[in-house]
Amino acid sequence: MLGDTNVRAGQCHCGAVRFEATLSDGLDSIRRCTCSYCRMRGAVVVMAEMGGIKVLQGEDALTSYRFHTGSVQHFFCSRCGIYTHHQRRSNQNLYAVNVACLDGVSPFDFSEVPVMDGVNHTNDTGRPTRRAGTLRFIPAD
Repeated sequence: MLGDTNVRAGQCHCGAVRFEATLSDGLDSIRRCTCSYCRMRGAVVVMAEMGGIKVLQGEDALTSYRFHTGSVQHFFCSRCGIYTHHQRRSNQNLYAVNVACLDGVSPFDFSEVPVMDGVNHTNDTGRPTRRAGTLRFIPAD
């Protein structure tokens, strides 16, 4: 990890899966999505380029899920069920990484998170991805 702030260690909840993610744009690519799967899992993600996820431990514990077109895989730990990352459908050269799995990072560290329109996905509509809104976190104290 040699001081590169774009390289982050991460793991699932139980620790069976440990990985290193080289983030394309640090934490600046933060976002959520409105597609059915993202809505249900509620993850906030950042981007890593193809080859930017290195599983250090527990590759045998990772399992994947495909839906809709089946063109991309969503990875999660088969033991604790935590979603770690997925290949993006709109740009299959990118992976979205669950920020809650990154050491020292929480989705609640971000006061605003852009929410992208995954219901009207660019691969289905042929139009650029639309920003659907903003998710805000306002601490109580």
